[in-house]
This record gives sequence, C-alpha cells and structure tokens, in this order.
Amino acid sequence: MTDTTTKPSVLFVCVHNAGRSQMAAGFLRDIAGDRIEVRSAGSMPADQINPIAVDAMAELGIDITAEAPKVLTTEAVQASDVVITMGCGDACPFFPGKRYEDWTLDDPAGQGIDSVRPIRDDIRGRIEQLVSELI
Repeated sequence: MTDTTTKPSVLFVCVHNAGRSQMAAGFLRDIAGDRIEVRSAGSMPADQINPIAVDAMAELGIDITAEAPKVLTTEAVQASDVVITMGCGDACPFFPGKRYEDWTLDDPAGQGIDSVRPIRDDIRGRIEQLVSELI
C-alpha cells in the first residue's frame, strides 16, 4: 500500500450496514478525506441507517444521512485492500492477499444515544489507528 499511484481502499462490513459500519465509514471519510477509498456493506442490509447512529455522528459534526445500507458483494471485497468485519462472521468472502480485521463492537441497533456514544467513540479510536497505518 505504499504505491503512490493508488490509494488504499477499506471495506467495512456488518450485518445490517446500518450502524457500526456506517459510523466507521463516516469517520474514515472525515479523517482521511480522499486519501483512502471507503466502502461499507452488510450481509443482510437494513432498510435504512440507524437514526441513533446518525444522531451520534451528528454530535461530532459528521453527516451520514445521505448513506444507505448496501448489500455485501464479492466485487466489493475483491476491490478492497482492507476488509474490516463487525459481527458478520463467516458471511464475508475471503480472498488471499487481503488484510482482514474483525472488530468486536456492540451492535447499536435498538439502543439509545447514551449506549451508542461509547460504541461511536471506540470506532473513532480504531479508525484513527487504521489511518495512521495506511497513510
């Protein structure tokens, strides 16, 4: 990933692509700007993003309202350098040569803002570490 002609790409995967993976993608876009390509997807996408996750991100000035849950595809995994899963287990296809990480995070689904904030803040810390490793 030290090739200066191509920027690294990261795919965040959770079951519904409505909370954790959307917050992670929002943080990565905010912190890395256009230096890293960002994707997110879910093994069983929800109908909409978790409104509490949207509110939690808005508290930090990050707007993820325009995002929508997307289905996980083999092509998305193949096109990514780093694949970060968040509770989707074996639903994510494996390709040799990719960097895989599994982040153990509580699912914000059905939780109030006071429970989602620590999840959001944990994700932010992990994203900051990831950015320092990729660029």
